[in-house]
Amino acid sequence: MYMLKSDVFPSFFIILLGSIDALTTVIGVLYSGAVELNPFMIGIVSTNIPAFLAIKLSATFLIGFTYILAKRTLNKTIDKNTKTFKYSNWMMNGAYAGLMIFLIITVINNLIILSV
Repeated sequence: MYMLKSDVFPSFFIILLGSIDALTTVIGVLYSGAVELNPFMIGIVSTNIPAFLAIKLSATFLIGFTYILAKRTLNKTIDKNTKTFKYSNWMMNGAYAGLMIFLIITVINNLIILSV
């Protein structure tokens, strides 16, 4: 049996939350009168839902897979005791934590708007 590596789990949650965000945004726009707050996506979501989903989900998957590649590249470092490795690892974990907090807040906001 194939076991998932631990560097895949953060990307899984990024993709899951990004997908929930896309779904709740579309439902909100179509059925609840909600509006997209992203100025780059506002015109697309109101005129072309399939294009909005394609862009949103592509970006979500790209970010998720970028995290996997970055983590694997960083873990190929031979000497993990250097300041550069520790700083880079800290920055990547910080970026991941910030992204997760942002996505969680976004999904909760979307769910609150849908429930009203």
